[in-house]
Amino acid sequence: PPLRYPAICTLKGGSESEKQQYFIHGGKTPNNELSDKMYVMSVVSKNNKKVTFRCTEKDLVGDVPEARYGHSINVVYSRGKSMGVVFGGRSYISSAHRTTEKWNTVADCLPHVFLVDFEFGCSTAYVLPELQDGLAFHVSIARNDTVYILGGHSLATNIRSANLYSIRVDLPLGSPAVNCTVLQGGIAFSSAIVTQTNNDEFVIVGGYQIDNQKRMVCNVVSFEDNKIKIREMESPDWTPDIKHSKIWFGSN
Repeated sequence: PPLRYPAICTLKGGSESEKQQYFIHGGKTPNNELSDKMYVMSVVSKNNKKVTFRCTEKDLVGDVPEARYGHSINVVYSRGKSMGVVFGGRSYISSAHRTTEKWNTVADCLPHVFLVDFEFGCSTAYVLPELQDGLAFHVSIARNDTVYILGGHSLATNIRSANLYSIRVDLPLGSPAVNCTVLQGGIAFSSAIVTQTNNDEFVIVGGYQIDNQKRMVCNVVSFEDNKIKIREMESPDWTPDIKHSKIWFGSN
């Protein structure tokens, strides 16, 4: 894929890393171009500590998600099957409204949930009444058959959502069933980093509370008996350059 910041997820086919595939979707290039392409990256071989990767473009048919950035892509597992879930993000305004002055004007994507069959490349869009905004720069956590959406920013309202959405995907023999539930106890933020620390625990770091105020607290997201709980944790002793810089950046 060209250099850009996309959304990435891992499809675990087994316990060995060779069985894992990485799906890369969307993103923004240094030239401010947006992509709707999806790539599959996998480990081909490991010899003498050298790892060889293969990366191929995956063609999608059906309801293909429009080019976007600030979105998420996850994998859910149900009844022995797996499916990709794409949600949120931003895109350029439609070509009909793009003038020279507004060429790089972005808008929130429609709040559709896309199910992507990685094997056959089929994509289907779902409209869920609980999702009113295509939240950009949210945090997503996938666990079994459910994706949890936390935070995110809406351009239309300039609000960082405190809602916590649970998107459950059931994969019977026929058509998939997608349901959304709004849960209590969410956090209002955008552009945070999430990383998994064990099977039942994730940590959220950084992000913004408002446009010019960084979020210096950290949170633990834990699952007990399939119930999600969010609590504050002790924050690191941030270095002065992190405290006083204008932006957050980083990875896991």
